[in-house]
Amino acid sequence: MKVIFTQDVRGKGKRGEVKEMADGYANFLIKEGKAKRANAQAMSELKGQKRAEAKKEAELLAEAKELKEKLESGDYVVELKAKAGSDGRLFGSITSKQISQAIQQQFGLKIDKRKMELAAPIRSMGYVNVPVKLHNDVTAKIRVHISEK
Repeated sequence: MKVIFTQDVRGKGKRGEVKEMADGYANFLIKEGKAKRANAQAMSELKGQKRAEAKKEAELLAEAKELKEKLESGDYVVELKAKAGSDGRLFGSITSKQISQAIQQQFGLKIDKRKMELAAPIRSMGYVNVPVKLHNDVTAKIRVHISEK
């Protein structure tokens, strides 16, 4: 029996997949609500859902590319102040959370701190390029300037 998975089933299939299953197991999955019978109506619904998901994904990609253009235009330099010693090393460090908060305060852009790919916290003054993963295919660089308080 052909079924369409409505949820991920470990070892059997992912949500949205159409697979041929043994009748008994297919009936079990249908009863549990993890799959539905793959008839003509269900197949057309699945195609419609996939088109909608593809359209939404394309919109997210376009939005990410637009944000990358903004961030890398040179108009957006995040200014942060921190205490530092005479040799230019900071007392403490600048984290992705601080950068995220500064971007929101200075430019009104909300960028999640988990999307910033800092190898280690910033511990020196000056300009630093911070990579930000906006989408699976789009990575931007934010310019951060750290000066002394």
